[in-house]
Amino acid sequence: MSPSATVVVESAGTALVVRPRPGGEGDADAGLPEVLHWGASLAGGAAAYDALVLATEQPMPPSSLDTPWPLTLLPGESDGWQGTPGWAGHRDGGAAAVRWVDATCEVETEGAPHGETRTLVTRARSTSGLTLELRHALDPFGVLRVHATVTNAVTNAVTNAVTEAAADTDTTVEGAPLDVAALRALLPLPPRADEVLDLTGRWCRERSPQRSRLDHGTHLRASRRGRTGHDATLLLVAGEQGFGFRRGEVWAVHTAWSGNHEHLVESLPEGAGRLSAVLGGGELLAPGEVRLAPGESYTTPAVVFVHATDGLDGLSRRLHRSLRARPGHPASERPTVLNTWEAVYFETDLAHLTALADTAKRIGVERYVLDDGWFGGRRHDRAGLGDWVVSRDVWPEGLRPLVDHVKGLGLQFGLWFEPEMVNADSDLVRVHPEWVLRPADGDPRTWRYQQLLDLTDEGAFGQLLERVSALVAEYGIDYIKWDHNRDLLEAVHTTSTPWGRRVDAPAVHAHTLAAYRLLDELRDRHPALEIESCSSGGARVDLGVLERTDRIWTSDCNDALERASIQRWTSLLVPAELMGSHVGGPVAHTTHRAVDLGFRLLMALQGHAGLEWDITTCDDDELAALTAWTGLVRELRGLLHSGDLVRADLPDDALQLTGTVSPERDRAVFTVARLVSSASTRPGPLPLPGLDPERTYVVRVRPEAGLPALVEHRPSPWWEAALTDAGVRVPGSVLGGVGLHAPVLAPAQGYLLDVRAVD
Repeated sequence: MSPSATVVVESAGTALVVRPRPGGEGDADAGLPEVLHWGASLAGGAAAYDALVLATEQPMPPSSLDTPWPLTLLPGESDGWQGTPGWAGHRDGGAAAVRWVDATCEVETEGAPHGETRTLVTRARSTSGLTLELRHALDPFGVLRVHATVTNAVTNAVTNAVTEAAADTDTTVEGAPLDVAALRALLPLPPRADEVLDLTGRWCRERSPQRSRLDHGTHLRASRRGRTGHDATLLLVAGEQGFGFRRGEVWAVHTAWSGNHEHLVESLPEGAGRLSAVLGGGELLAPGEVRLAPGESYTTPAVVFVHATDGLDGLSRRLHRSLRARPGHPASERPTVLNTWEAVYFETDLAHLTALADTAKRIGVERYVLDDGWFGGRRHDRAGLGDWVVSRDVWPEGLRPLVDHVKGLGLQFGLWFEPEMVNADSDLVRVHPEWVLRPADGDPRTWRYQQLLDLTDEGAFGQLLERVSALVAEYGIDYIKWDHNRDLLEAVHTTSTPWGRRVDAPAVHAHTLAAYRLLDELRDRHPALEIESCSSGGARVDLGVLERTDRIWTSDCNDALERASIQRWTSLLVPAELMGSHVGGPVAHTTHRAVDLGFRLLMALQGHAGLEWDITTCDDDELAALTAWTGLVRELRGLLHSGDLVRADLPDDALQLTGTVSPERDRAVFTVARLVSSASTRPGPLPLPGLDPERTYVVRVRPEAGLPALVEHRPSPWWEAALTDAGVRVPGSVLGGVGLHAPVLAPAQGYLLDVRAVD
């Protein structure tokens, strides 16, 4: 077999293998490269990958295509693929059938501090006047990012032909514009990937897992919310039956985009070329949303694929390591935050706010964030959005007295904005009603009494940028909490067609790009500024916005019991240092549930830790506990924000075991949490995953994270020893292979284990 039969990109035990199919018009086998394999690397190198051509050639059953057909890097009907197409588009109803010819395929290598990224670059043209570039970039951690660019490279001959074809209609074709309907990234799955996991959710209950069998048909998760959404799937995972956190081979996809998008897994009776099904995603475009004049191009957001042979933890390990290797990843230790929202709401009284800052300093807080209510007529949630001017009624001297006080204590100062939204009751809308994004027939339905500012309008964009930037400069703001509190309905702007008719054109794509540009320009002006992506909690959690921000607000729900699940599943994609996690008050604002302080402290350790509570009301015991906890945060954040996440597969869903293990496996921390009561009287031994079986460890229970209420009259001997400063010595083989018999915890209770190697 020819040594050039296949082209391979391979890294960190993952390989993408394709077979080039060069050739021009009239060549029956010409087209885009065929995908032979995406998954675990194969032993044997080039010879093994070349052998795939022969080994995986499919038989052809009756009543089917007469010859084997390929699943290409952009599958379509001309290849024989009858599923969801990789490309869809048209020119005024024509040029819908696309055949790609003159395809080239090469591998580019780019060095980086953490290793090389190998990119499969495929270029081709179509006989209908399109050019295509596909980039499949496999980074040093085995994460594959796919970008596609299509260009309307229509020639004069094609333009004339399209114009002549339209001569008998009422429509005038000028320059043969190309409407892009879809440009998806799709990769094949083997037959053993027969179970699907995705996530759904709602406000204050984001990232709820749901599982199903992969049967024939399309499992499609499409979001038309104009933002990522509380119900966003985050990762769509296909894997071996029964896969879990620590077991099973899994394949996953994520669309790194903050607007409308889709994820899908699809299985047809005839399979997917040499394999069984496809997995993929992309931006979800409205009709006419992307229309390309001759010479114009459309590039997709990144579609991120990842594979692992060791379950969901393997996916997360690759993704987290990949994110941490980015040049723009937060490099400094994540400061402990106090956010004022659930402490004061709209009651922005200077004396109260300075007292909050004093108490925050006393307990070890490092960043102070003033939330909503400081600007314009914003005394409640029905007015003032869009008027980013400090309210002189509330702040006669501006924010200077508070900022100076906070910074005088040595704390960073942050400020809340919701830049993309406006209230009808605002000076901005009264002066510029045309800056509201809406159809010609009137305003969309309100959501939180809000409408969307049209960031595609340069006047609106420029004023917003200047006002936010001026405040950052004037007050030396270190941090912005950037909120986005509604789904987008009827997100269109009225525009004129070339033939003079007024139409409502879809605008989610353009608005999302404008929001990204606003973030980019603000950070270009203020390089030290950090930004949090908040969207009524966790409704804009995606790798597109995280390219431009420093963390996400995981959920508006600070109920620690709800957070246990929300954070567990958010961490599939997002590492701890990018996941805001706060200690709320004794009674949760959103669920009205009372949760013990110890459990609230424990859950907040699992992300970028902070508080959202009026701590001026705390008694001395609570303040002492908070002071000890912030000290623990400072001690452990280096590990928590750099180590590998591990999550145990336990037979009892009422228990959760989550840990972080250092890359050297010499240090780890584990959280054990009981969510509700169980049918069993005793939980049994809980193995601690990720440790080195050849080493011995000292295990301690850290009281600074809170000690649990136990429902037992005789504790295990290891527990009593672990409560001492000396701890208990246990071989790693026992900790990982057998475990420690967990105490009998009351519901909504837990504890933190500190595990250190001693040899």
